[in-house]
Amino acid sequence: FTSYGKRTALNISRYLARSGFTVISGLARGIDTFAHSGALEAGGRTVAVLGSGLDIIYPRDNEGLAEEIIKNGALVSEFPLGTLPLPGNFPRRNRIISGLSTGVVVVEAAERSGALITADCALEQGKEVFVVPGNIDSPYSKGCNKLIKEGAVLVEEPAHILQELGYDFSNDLGKGKTFTDLTVEEKELMKIITNQPLHIDDILASSSLSPQKLNTLLTIMELKGAVKQLVGKYFIKV
Repeated sequence: FTSYGKRTALNISRYLARSGFTVISGLARGIDTFAHSGALEAGGRTVAVLGSGLDIIYPRDNEGLAEEIIKNGALVSEFPLGTLPLPGNFPRRNRIISGLSTGVVVVEAAERSGALITADCALEQGKEVFVVPGNIDSPYSKGCNKLIKEGAVLVEEPAHILQELGYDFSNDLGKGKTFTDLTVEEKELMKIITNQPLHIDDILASSSLSPQKLNTLLTIMELKGAVKQLVGKYFIKV
């Protein structure tokens, strides 16, 4: 991987996590590691799909990262406990990564990269493939640029991914709308919910409401156009 790939993977995963999406990757060294790390740094969820049994973390230097993922997501494997990380396991693992995903983002990929296998699986499963363009002189971008030539969606900034998937809420943020028909309780919630995605559990912890009451109020506020619910029970102020 390159410094460009690292920076881009972190930026995209942070953005998607803050937007309420779960970041799914394979816990491998490089781009996978940065994808998981970016989601965790943003306070979001991430899932790692392993090419080994759940009791064998590979690579070993990602054991600490795996522990953090367990706290804020999950480790997933189709292989029985005790299964070693054999080379043939990883292409099989990649089809699960794409299968669990709404879309697949390829940040860096050489001509013979596992990321290209994941992209192929995504296309077979009817999933969208997003690709970050790279330096034409970099071997780490050969696979990416090939996918773009073949029709993958070119990504210049993280918002392009959400727009392509139909989750474009960027134009609604920060407009500072004033709602005069909100109740006292709803106005109190508007002080908690901001322009940054906030999970319903965090809203509950910051309020004095019961879970049932909070769900009712959020539904009413969404109908009034005061808040918007994102994927994963995250809410933003409109």
